[in-house]
Amino acid sequence: MKAIMVMFDSLNRHMLPPYGCDDVIAPNFKRLAERSVTFDNCYAGSLPCMPARREIHTGRYNFLHRSWGPLEPYDDSMPGILKANGIYTHLTTDHWHYWEEGGGNYVNKYNSYEFVRGQEGDPWKGRVEWEVPEHLGGRKDFCGRQEYINRYYMQDEANQSIAQNFSNGLDFIRDNHGADNWYLQLENYDPHEPYFTPESYKEPYKDGYQGVMFAEVR
Repeated sequence: MKAIMVMFDSLNRHMLPPYGCDDVIAPNFKRLAERSVTFDNCYAGSLPCMPARREIHTGRYNFLHRSWGPLEPYDDSMPGILKANGIYTHLTTDHWHYWEEGGGNYVNKYNSYEFVRGQEGDPWKGRVEWEVPEHLGGRKDFCGRQEYINRYYMQDEANQSIAQNFSNGLDFIRDNHGADNWYLQLENYDPHEPYFTPESYKEPYKDGYQGVMFAEVR
């Protein structure tokens, strides 16, 4: 067994070429669809961050009985079961909610895991003075303040979380492609808001909007 699961947070299938969208430029998704099976009938029970991940681990709907929270000690975990049966499981993620209060007990179900820092309000880089970078504007709450700080340190595409996360996943594949019995979960926080994107990717979709890059919370 060799399995790779690639996850994108908040990705809408109606914005992808394999599902009929001709307005979005996504050649890699088209290439993937040409070499794989495209499912067109799927029902997600719990869409927010941790409830969705609890469903992936347990195979059971989460929102039927509780909201955002950890993987419980009594939960059966898919990567945990694989690990217990001799399948090496590895997680590479930039999903910072795993390290928030209430988001625990997930990453330790894998044999190993990597975490790329800096998405959204991840308390990553510390700045006592709030120095708002010129290239950002918008939310003024705590999460928005940390967003300003984090993005200041990843203005180059290569330094952005999703690029580093995919690099980690590719490193795992290169290091282990000759081995058997492994499962890689390559999990990406993007395209989750606040939609921090290099200008080159936004250029084909220019619409004249000159406002802030993400919605202001009052």
